[in-house]
Amino acid sequence: MTIHPTAKYSHDMLKRACDTASRCIAEAKEYNKQRWDKSHMEPDFKEGDQVLVLTLNFNNVKGPKNMRDSFLGSSTIIKLVGENAVEVKLMEEFSRKHPVFPLSLVKPYFQTEEAKFPSRKKNPTSTRNSGGGRLPWPCGENHQGQKDKVAW
Repeated sequence: MTIHPTAKYSHDMLKRACDTASRCIAEAKEYNKQRWDKSHMEPDFKEGDQVLVLTLNFNNVKGPKNMRDSFLGSSTIIKLVGENAVEVKLMEEFSRKHPVFPLSLVKPYFQTEEAKFPSRKKNPTSTRNSGGGRLPWPCGENHQGQKDKVAW
């Protein structure tokens, strides 16, 4: 059986396109794997750790969506469920919610700022005027010396 030259050319062109596409997909997979491995850190949660739970999919949190707290907590990890999920003890008002969450919706909770940033020093002076001291500029003028346009 003879094949028409145009059909053979089309077949060869399609085969080259498939080979190029499969090579590009393999290169993209390898590139993405290298990027993931370079930046990914496995979470090291243990039973009893304090965590915050993302409230993105909670429909029983009151208030406008943009004013709600992003995370709920602190909650205690009861047990690890497989490699990618944890079971937490939720607060009483969320007790009807399923207590197992994937690790992508959980982040560690730090008791105090000192625990998270041990080398940070506390600043004893406040930037806000507590009423006893002088303002940094006289009343009726802004910090550039210009008169304020708003009358109190």
